[in-house]
Amino acid sequence: MQQWIFLSLAILSEVIATSFLKATEGFTRFWPSLVVVVGYLLAFYLLSLTLKTIPVGIAYAIWSGVGVVLIAIIGWLFLEQSLDIPAIIGLLLIVAGVLIINVFSKTVSH
Repeated sequence: MQQWIFLSLAILSEVIATSFLKATEGFTRFWPSLVVVVGYLLAFYLLSLTLKTIPVGIAYAIWSGVGVVLIAIIGWLFLEQSLDIPAIIGLLLIVAGVLIINVFSKTVSH
């Protein structure tokens, strides 16, 4: 169970860091840049802890899939970025892929 907490926190850290990238204005603004650097460092550290028990391909598929969906939602809600029907369908397919991995894959230990 601990590996899933680490992976969830890694994803959350990466999503926070990515969400602040635009605010750094090319890393010319200190505080947003600090959030990005600390967020990515924490994300990769937590991901490395996850990889002690979850295979790297599975962990990365979940990390990237959930991260893409969350960033797309944040971009839509807070950064006034649009999501058209093909984008929404693609995001739903990503979610479906993550669910299939978690529910049906025998390489994932719960």
